[in-house]
Order: sequence, then structure tokens, then C-alpha cells
Amino acid sequence: MTTAHHLRLVDGMRAREFPAERVVSGSGVSGPGFHTAYLYAEEEQGGEEYEGFGHGEGDAAEEVGRRSQGLAAHDALLTLLTLRWGPPQAVSLWSAQERMAAGEVMAEPWAGPVASGEYLQLWRVQDRWVALVLHEQVEGPGCELSVLVTEIDPP
Repeated sequence: MTTAHHLRLVDGMRAREFPAERVVSGSGVSGPGFHTAYLYAEEEQGGEEYEGFGHGEGDAAEEVGRRSQGLAAHDALLTLLTLRWGPPQAVSLWSAQERMAAGEVMAEPWAGPVASGEYLQLWRVQDRWVALVLHEQVEGPGCELSVLVTEIDPP
């Protein structure tokens, strides 16, 4: 997926109404008050079937190359969204992760980014939040990139 395609996807997510019930699509999940989409998964770039974080096998150089591509996709989209809406709020997810570890239930759509991201880039655009999340694998070089559009305030 190109950066231009990512921008069209973000624009489409911002324009669409939110569904009344949770709906899973090929690239993400939508529900009352939110849309999410995975824009980049390192396994997709390796030509393997996507199975989540770090399930592909390959040599280390290949995996590092895919991670570099994921980081480049993040940086390119971050740059374009910043030009469009101004600097984002860089939000650390550490305190929300600590609250989850202590037993707090994090509601959708924030549970996914909190569980697997270190931080997110956040914009308030009209009446919706737009979050760009880089999900980095704890072990190994894998990463995923997702975007979240929601009217639900961040945790």
C-alpha cells in the first residue's frame, strides 16, 4: 500500500458514519464511535500470509528490512498528516498500559493501541480523534502500523 493509498483510507474513515454494531473488515474493525485499519504489517511485505506480530520466518536481514519499511511507512504518513493538520500530540501509552495491567478494562477502540503500542500520534480534527499507532514487536524486528478514527476520547 502506498502513502497516497493510506491518505485516501484515512480520509474515507473520517468521512464514513460509524456503524451501530461492531463490524470486522479485511483491514480493520469498526464499531459504535470508531473505525480502525491496519495500514502496514511486516508480514505482508514479506509475501507471507498475515498472522499478526512476528509469525513469519525469514533471515534476520530480511526481517530488519521489513521493519525498516514499516518505520518508513509510519514516518511518511506522519509527515503528510502533520502537513495537513499541524503537529500531533505524541501520547505515551505507558500509564494506560499500567492501568490495564492492574485490571482496568480499556474500552474499544483504545484497548488495541494501548496493549501493543508504546505511543501514538494524535490529532483532533473537527469532532473526531485521528491516531496513528506504530505497534512494535517486543521480541524481534516486527512492526505494524494502524490508524484509528474515533469520537471517543483517549484514555
